[in-house]
Amino acid sequence: MKRFRAPMAAALTALAALAPAISCRRPAPQLYTIGILELLYLPTTADLRKGFRGALEAGGLKDGTNVRLDVRSANNDIALAQEIAQDFAAGGVDMIVAVGTPALQAVLAASPKVPVIFTAVANPYLTRAGVSPAEHLGNVTGISSSGPIRPTLELIRKTLPRARRVGTLWTPSEINSEYYLELARSAAAELGFEIVAVPVANASEVLLAAQVLINEKIDVIYQLSGNTINAAFETIGRIAEENAIPLFGGYILSTRAGACAAMGWDYSEMGARTGALVLRVKAGESPARIPFQSMSEVKLSLNRTVAGKQGVRFPEDVLKQAGEILD
Repeated sequence: MKRFRAPMAAALTALAALAPAISCRRPAPQLYTIGILELLYLPTTADLRKGFRGALEAGGLKDGTNVRLDVRSANNDIALAQEIAQDFAAGGVDMIVAVGTPALQAVLAASPKVPVIFTAVANPYLTRAGVSPAEHLGNVTGISSSGPIRPTLELIRKTLPRARRVGTLWTPSEINSEYYLELARSAAAELGFEIVAVPVANASEVLLAAQVLINEKIDVIYQLSGNTINAAFETIGRIAEENAIPLFGGYILSTRAGACAAMGWDYSEMGARTGALVLRVKAGESPARIPFQSMSEVKLSLNRTVAGKQGVRFPEDVLKQAGEILD
C-alpha cells in the first residue's frame, strides 16, 4: 500500500490547485428573451421587422448580444399559432410581441404572465384585450392599426365618380376581416356604393373567389386588408388586370402587387413604434400604465402603370395627395 501514497498525494494536490478555477465556472446568464409570434410572413412584415429592430438597436438592444429575439411564424395555421403562444406563455420568454389579430388572440388565450406587446392589430378590443386605450389588461399594450376604410372609399368616389358596385373578398374566420367589412358597408351606404363581398376560407380559394367577384358585374375592387387575402394579393391583381377592373388595395404595399392605388400605414414606422414600447416595458414600465396607441398618418400610394392597364386616370388633386407614385 505504501507505494501508492505518493501518486495519490500528487493527485490530491493537483485537484486542490484546480478547485478555484472550477468554482468560478458559473453558467452564463441567459439573455432577456422576446418571443415574437407572426401568423404568417406578409409583404408588410419585412418593413415592420426593419423598423422594430432599428428601434431596439437605437435603444441599445442588439439581438444575440444583450437580448434574444425568438421569432416564430405559424404559416397561417391557427392551431400552430396557439401552440407557439402556449410555449411562450409556459415561461420560455420574458416578453411576447404579437403581430396581427390572430396572433394576439392566440397569445391572450394562452394567458401569459409576462408583458405582451401587440402590433398591426385592426381592433384590439375585439380580442378582449381592453375596453378603451387606457382600460386594458394589466400586462398588455400595443399599436392598433385600423385601416382607413372610409378615406379609401372616398378616394374611389373621387377617382371613379360613376362607380356603384364595389367588390371585395373577406375571410369569415378572421375577426379583423369581418370588422373591416362592417366598416366598409357602413361607409359605402353614405357614399352611394354597394358592397359585394365574396368569402374565402384560405389562400387557395382566392383565385376562384376573385373570378366569382368579377362575374358579379362590379365596377371596382376595393380589397380589404386581411392576413389570408394579403398573402394572395397578386392573384387578385392578375384577375383585375385581365378584366380591366380597377383594383384599390387595403395596405400600402399592394400597389406593388397589382393595385392601382392604396391607402394605409407605413409599416416601418409601425415597427419602430412597437420597438419603442418594448424598450419602455423592458426598462421597467408597466404595460398597465401605457395606453393603447393607434396609427394615424395615412399614406397614399399610386401606380400609374397598373392604373393604365385597369382603365384608371387619377384626378390632379389625387396625384398631388400621393406620398409616392410608381411608374
